[in-house]
Amino acid sequence: MLSFSAILICLLWFFQTVYLDKFYKNIKKSDVSHALKNIESVMDDKDIQSAIDTIADRYEISIIVANSDGTKLYSSETAFKGSIHHFNEERLKEIYAQAQQNDGETEISIENHREVMPDENFIKDSEMETPKYDKLPYMPKNRQDEGIIKVKLVTTESGETYSVIVESVITPVSATVHTLRIQLVYISIIMIVLSLVIAFIISKLISKPIIQINNSAKELAEGNFDVEFNGRGYKEISELSETLNQTTKELSKSDVLQKELLANVSHDLRTPLTMITGYAEVMRDLPGENTPENVQVIIDEAKRLTGLVNDLLDISKIQAGVTELSTQEFDITESIKAVIERHSKLLEPYGYQIYFKYSENVIVDADEFKIYQVIYNLIANAVNYSKEDKNIIVSQKRHGENIRIEVTDHGMGIPKDKLDSVWDRYYKIDKNHRRAIIGSGLGLSIVKNILDLHGADYGVDSEEGKGSTFWFELPV
Repeated sequence: MLSFSAILICLLWFFQTVYLDKFYKNIKKSDVSHALKNIESVMDDKDIQSAIDTIADRYEISIIVANSDGTKLYSSETAFKGSIHHFNEERLKEIYAQAQQNDGETEISIENHREVMPDENFIKDSEMETPKYDKLPYMPKNRQDEGIIKVKLVTTESGETYSVIVESVITPVSATVHTLRIQLVYISIIMIVLSLVIAFIISKLISKPIIQINNSAKELAEGNFDVEFNGRGYKEISELSETLNQTTKELSKSDVLQKELLANVSHDLRTPLTMITGYAEVMRDLPGENTPENVQVIIDEAKRLTGLVNDLLDISKIQAGVTELSTQEFDITESIKAVIERHSKLLEPYGYQIYFKYSENVIVDADEFKIYQVIYNLIANAVNYSKEDKNIIVSQKRHGENIRIEVTDHGMGIPKDKLDSVWDRYYKIDKNHRRAIIGSGLGLSIVKNILDLHGADYGVDSEEGKGSTFWFELPV
């Protein structure tokens, strides 16, 4: 603010003291040119004298309209006594001829003519009845004014040509410059003080909410997710506060979900590890317990651990952006059959039935392994959230130019206000954690990230107490 004021003051000093005289002279010359144009436009008016008087008053100039013989037809002057009013017929005739030789326009520069009057005693004593302009002695009255005299030949509608002579005085501006310098000293001091005051006020207005936001951010960095950002003021600061408040809510939500995930994963890890350890100790300590059944339990629990770890690694890779798609054309119908066959063997002891409804085999262009994961995790999710009705329905349907895959269960369903949340990482509808029958319980987060990588449409339709249908679409 101080720099801006300093630049402004320097400009004022520069233009109002150094170049004031040039600006003033240019303005006067411009006024004379405009006056000539205005006079030219009123030359055919009936009341030309009145029009000329008006122009003379407006521009503070002296005006003479004369013919080629040097006869004054019209004249007008303002408060100052213009030099052109002392011109006799001979002089006016000379000026007419000079303009005629110069394409109808000419300019006469004179100095020291304003308030320069002929010697009255000389006129009285002279034998000349009509004094000649160029032979009169002039008596300067200690004025150094400059005058601008412009002449233009104007032809009226009647075909007559007249010389229009306009004079404007240029008063020396040295006294004005001195006054302006004194004024600018005071103006400079006032502007510097005002700039400091305004800068202080503006800085306070801007910095106060930023300081508040900064203090709240420090609390957030220390793990206080209940902090609220109350920065108010300029629009951008208010928007920043709202964004940070939303960020705080998301961080708080993420923190809660991560804690739930850690608790659930810890439970899922502890159970198979306990079973593996327990069965291994039994087989070691008790004769005859080294049976194929006990060994199979250890193998099954080890596989469950492997699946859980792999799912956690998959989520980490996808969210870190290091996973790349390996797309190719493949038969998605055969992939679905392979997933169902794998699930059917695992679920046979639990009484689950998986039905596949389709009308034709369909070829898609996608990452076969990852789409296999998607189908596997959707079926696993349907199994884990089914209740008494253990029938899982997988459907393959044409949907315009796409193929739509649906997995339907008849479980507990999802409340409408939580439909969008089921895809969020770490989120579980059932807060009372129970061990997944198959899979790790992290499948939907993996599904979402894989489908996002493919740019596929996906969603869920659900009704509480009746079950849910998870679906996704891929171009055929």
